[in-house]
Amino acid sequence: MPFRAASRIERLPAQFFARIVKTAQDLTAAGHDVINLGQGNPDRPTPAHIVERLQEAARDPALHRYIPFTGLRILKEAAATWYRDRYGVELDPDGEICILIGSKIGLQEISLALLDPDDVCLVPDPGYPDYLSGIALAGARPHSLPLRREAGFLPRFDEVPPDIAARARLMFLNFPGNPTGAVAGPQFFAHAVEFAARYGIAVAHDLAYGDLVYDGRRPVSFLQTPGAREVGIEFVTLSKSYNMAGWRIGFAAGNREIIRLLELLQDHLHCSQFGAVQVAAAGALTGPQDSVWALRDLYQERRDTWVAACRAIGWEVQPPAGSFFAWCPVPAGYTAESFADRLLREAHVVVAPGTGFGAHGEGYVRVALTVPGDRLAEAARRIGRLGLFR
Repeated sequence: MPFRAASRIERLPAQFFARIVKTAQDLTAAGHDVINLGQGNPDRPTPAHIVERLQEAARDPALHRYIPFTGLRILKEAAATWYRDRYGVELDPDGEICILIGSKIGLQEISLALLDPDDVCLVPDPGYPDYLSGIALAGARPHSLPLRREAGFLPRFDEVPPDIAARARLMFLNFPGNPTGAVAGPQFFAHAVEFAARYGIAVAHDLAYGDLVYDGRRPVSFLQTPGAREVGIEFVTLSKSYNMAGWRIGFAAGNREIIRLLELLQDHLHCSQFGAVQVAAAGALTGPQDSVWALRDLYQERRDTWVAACRAIGWEVQPPAGSFFAWCPVPAGYTAESFADRLLREAHVVVAPGTGFGAHGEGYVRVALTVPGDRLAEAARRIGRLGLFR
């Protein structure tokens, strides 16, 4: 029998990439060699010492039962230690850290915790699409923060109309950025804190790619900024730095009241992640970090391979400063979607149209550096044979 979907389900954004994924699957099934550069799915295995920690913890019968819904203190302590060692930020494990079943869940839950229907949320455009999902579920209204090349793909807070800023209760930021690969420094975050404090806006900074910064740059945390903990929190995932995407583990850190609200909401929604995964995650954060820096170097090598291969075919692609994405301009005569569609059908290369990340993504496609360098070079050669950049 048919059922009527709740209005919150009807409000959810369309899954923009579903058609691209389906077409790529059909081409693969037909026997074509498809190079998928459209999805940011890490291709390297989780480091062995983390896997071994999971195997050991999984044998502990105490972890086979329900654990505290707020998560294990060993992981909260490890997260606090990680922040101190990585960024020089001192955090209280009990009041300033919230364990998440992957940061994606937290990035949606913060909208449910802070936004009422018709409240305004400021969202980077282009940006991670799931920010919009949480806003839609809360019944709130997004307002775009345009990210433009001439501004280094950083939002300009002076462009936000005062009446919009006065109604905003939440603002998402994400550096290093998905999809642009841009990084932000202390001065930008100081401006963000000042803007948020002036209008009473909570800041949610998505630090998913914090360790993946290149050319000798040092990672920067929003929480290093004076006043940051008074206005917001930061989301951290182990998916990227530790190749633990399938493990579904992350955490949020910062403002005590926002952390309290997230934990209260999760107390109603979840039973926390399997304890053995949390113990292994604690080992990842406090154990040897050599694999993190080796992974960063690998992605930088892949970035350089992709940029050089693109320039060899006449495609002027700028090297991203961070993340494992390249933000590549579309040639004249194409939209982001039509260009991506031609690459898929004629070169059998999957890229993500920039418009999947917001209206200001028009004119670009996103390329994920999550395949080996030889496949990146082959993808560029196939694209070059289409003669689009002569």
